[in-house]
Amino acid sequence: MIVGVVAVQGAVSEHVSSLKRAMSGMGISGEVILVRGGDDVRKADALVIPGGESTTISKLLVRFGIRDAILERAARDDLPIMGTCAGMVLLSKDAGVQAKRTGTVLLELMDLAVDRNAFGRQRESFETELAVKGFDSPVHAVFIRAPAGTVARGDCEALATFDGKIVLARQGRRMAVAFHPELTDDTRIHEMFLKMV
Repeated sequence: MIVGVVAVQGAVSEHVSSLKRAMSGMGISGEVILVRGGDDVRKADALVIPGGESTTISKLLVRFGIRDAILERAARDDLPIMGTCAGMVLLSKDAGVQAKRTGTVLLELMDLAVDRNAFGRQRESFETELAVKGFDSPVHAVFIRAPAGTVARGDCEALATFDGKIVLARQGRRMAVAFHPELTDDTRIHEMFLKMV
């Protein structure tokens, strides 16, 4: 199994480490690669879009041919994708006026509407214990200037909410995560994603 982590900005090394630990714990042989161009997307069996600044990441995805390669694979539905924080914004079909104003180019791969700064600025970042559908115990969730889903439509299902907002959603083989699972030792979110591959 080859899992790619988009490496243009954001919490890249933390996702690489979490994925390696999750793969090892699940007995999956394979590797985690850094995705810096379209050819890297074509090699991957699954893809993680990490947090960072969504407008910047969106522009870099276009510049390096990553966006086109993702959309090619998505059209064939042969690429499971997990987006965390900014990645959640990019996977959504609607990120509101903020995205339009900043020229953020969305992938529009999940029937999810997102509020880009749902929990406030950087200083309002927080941690909490979060109940996740299908998990026996809560996940310790780290929210850093986090987005949140406001509406999930069609086949898009909310798997966790906080303060009435969607913070984890799944649609087919795609996952949108508002928090940062790569910043804790708990690999269950990454394991849930790897089970889609």
